[in-house]
Amino acid sequence: MAGASDVRVLSVQLRDFRTYGRAEASLGEGLTVVHGPNGAGKSNLLEALYYGCTARSPRTRNDRELVRFGAQATRVVVRLLDGTDAHELSVGFGTLPDGAQPVKRMSVDGAAVERLLDVEVRPLVSVFLPDRLELVKGPPAARRAHLDQVVAAIWPLRASTRRQYSRVLAQRNALLGRIRSGRASDATLATWDRELAGCALQLQAHRSEAVSLLAEPFGERVAQLGCSGEVVLEYRPRSRAQGEEEFLAELRERLPGDLERGFSGHGPHRDELAIRRDGRDLRVFGSQGEQRLALLALLLTERAVLAHARGAVPLMLLDDVMSELDGERRELLARELRTGGQSVIATTDLEHVPGASDAAVTRLRISPGAILQEAIAA
Repeated sequence: MAGASDVRVLSVQLRDFRTYGRAEASLGEGLTVVHGPNGAGKSNLLEALYYGCTARSPRTRNDRELVRFGAQATRVVVRLLDGTDAHELSVGFGTLPDGAQPVKRMSVDGAAVERLLDVEVRPLVSVFLPDRLELVKGPPAARRAHLDQVVAAIWPLRASTRRQYSRVLAQRNALLGRIRSGRASDATLATWDRELAGCALQLQAHRSEAVSLLAEPFGERVAQLGCSGEVVLEYRPRSRAQGEEEFLAELRERLPGDLERGFSGHGPHRDELAIRRDGRDLRVFGSQGEQRLALLALLLTERAVLAHARGAVPLMLLDDVMSELDGERRELLARELRTGGQSVIATTDLEHVPGASDAAVTRLRISPGAILQEAIAA
């Protein structure tokens, strides 16, 4: 989610992306409504916007699925305005003419980069898709990864802590595997344990601080959206250590089990970000409608926290978000999205989006493989 303030997406160009051969869409300064029948390509357009801003898909980890059937490569270009400066992000994926393995290439203003997530002019972006319900009802790993993205968005300099922890954890796991197979001694294990402890405690502190910013406004928003009962956001760290020595003691206590498995079973890589209603996990005991409301509330809360902390309102991409909200909640959501920043809402019915016909709203009509620009709000 990292990005810069005052960055606005002007347009997105797609080539051989999902169902699109070649297409282009311009976004307004505020709300853009994408409408059309089911299966026309609305979700694909939102996915392309996310992909062009992050070089990742919110729907799949396999970039091959993004390439239009029959094509060899796909490319998404996002044009931005940062104050008065124009920029261009480009992400391409596909096979080379020599038939080698597919490659992904990213560039900013024509210059190649290794990671779009580190680019300062990249806009913050948040996405609500039906596929993303796994963030609420799926395994803890998805929620941990999301929380780490939120930490990096609020405090960009803290992004390195998660990467450092992953590196040290991998080294410790490799050593455990060698010790388990008799190919190494445990002479250097204490060194890796101490380095892991330092990274782990720092990562836990970052996550805890982020959740402390999100928890109260999340509870308020999820209630406003109509989720019954008391819904809370909780960070549950695996470790209870208050300092490095206590964490080291926890590792020593669990060392026999780690050696038996050949990997580390204790640390922030086992933490949980829980959403609970009346004391019970929503991922298990909540309906799909309640899980959708919780996901929407979480994303809106992150949007508000980031706006306050960074002065940057994320580009919100919302697919099929209005269908399960009543009229009052639709109005509430529409009002919130108009408080600042850019938002793109995909819907099958314009009447589901309050104010969709206003002059200040940009409208895009989607038919299979094509995008018709109906109106562009200045």
